[in-house]
Amino acid sequence: MNEITPKGPFDGLLVIDLTHVLNGPFGTQILCDLGSRVIKVEQPGHGDDTRTYGPYVNDQSLYYSFVNRGKESVVLNLKEDKDRAIFINMLKQADVLAENFRPGTMEKLGFSWECLQQINPRLIYASSSGFGHTGPMKDSPAYDTIIQAMSGIMMETGFPDGPPVRVGTSLSDLCAGVYMFCGIASALYGREKNGRGAHVDIAMFDSTLSFLEHGLMAYIATGKSPDRIGNRHPYMAPFDVFNTQDKPVTICCGNDNLFNSLCRALNLTEAMADPRYASNVLRVQNQASLKAEIENVLKTQTAKFWVDRIHQAGVPVAPLLSVSEAMELPQTQARNMLVEAGGIRMPGNPIKISGYPDPHIRPGAATLDQQGEQLRLEFN
Repeated sequence: MNEITPKGPFDGLLVIDLTHVLNGPFGTQILCDLGSRVIKVEQPGHGDDTRTYGPYVNDQSLYYSFVNRGKESVVLNLKEDKDRAIFINMLKQADVLAENFRPGTMEKLGFSWECLQQINPRLIYASSSGFGHTGPMKDSPAYDTIIQAMSGIMMETGFPDGPPVRVGTSLSDLCAGVYMFCGIASALYGREKNGRGAHVDIAMFDSTLSFLEHGLMAYIATGKSPDRIGNRHPYMAPFDVFNTQDKPVTICCGNDNLFNSLCRALNLTEAMADPRYASNVLRVQNQASLKAEIENVLKTQTAKFWVDRIHQAGVPVAPLLSVSEAMELPQTQARNMLVEAGGIRMPGNPIKISGYPDPHIRPGAATLDQQGEQLRLEFN
């Protein structure tokens, strides 16, 4: 008898997805990629706002498609009795309900956590919002850039002589999406032991604070906010982007052995004996002069020459690649990190688990209400 290979570790899990835009859909997309059945409930009209956002390929929004592939779509008006009844029937069978409205919205719709517990005591209810469901700012609206601005991460990003810079991706949205997935998975594990559902409360603000790392270290150690330092590492040197004859490269030396190996590769034997560079702490203090010495050598040859030579010395080194170059790397292909879904290329699933498939061809994002008729019959 042939066993049917499960789609993923969450095969058989039913997720009702009320999330929209990016941070919530990113979290539920991970569940979908790992085998869950995800039913996206959209509002009448144009559905999720991102359906109207560019860029477009074959008249499909990539903004929407990237985080909604493989999900089913149904349009329900939760203010109308007939649609509410269908939604409640969904909740009775669901394992997870996910939403990223402003706090209080679900209560206004009549679906508070207390009400949801009465409908389905085993339901995992996941909320993701700008500032969470508690605290003085819980009702404040937020987008990714608002959170980056308020978390401190924007103020510490950039060069000393330049203005604060937004991180080049929607970091706060994506962090919150990952934590939403982590919270749901944790609550599901807890349910296996206690049989009860739980409310998972995720804030974009909290999520971004937890990613501050060096900036928060500096504040705790000194009581002051860190200065912008560009591409270099605040506590290790040489650990920066360096210019060569044609293109920049990044070199990372996290200990004395790597520093000495780099010096030998660059024929900088005098630097190995220089007391200013005798330890990592001293190299950080004298990073400007050290960088100048390294770049004086690097500028004599091309980036490719130095990447090959430094790599052979066992020192972490890399060229700076564009998005297109990164997507065309053999490593990207080997890890199946550029898949096709609905005829559109998009990021693959970075979570690789033995025993489960990681298909290169995946279902695409549904059109608005594509499975509406079938779902209304199923949950009527």
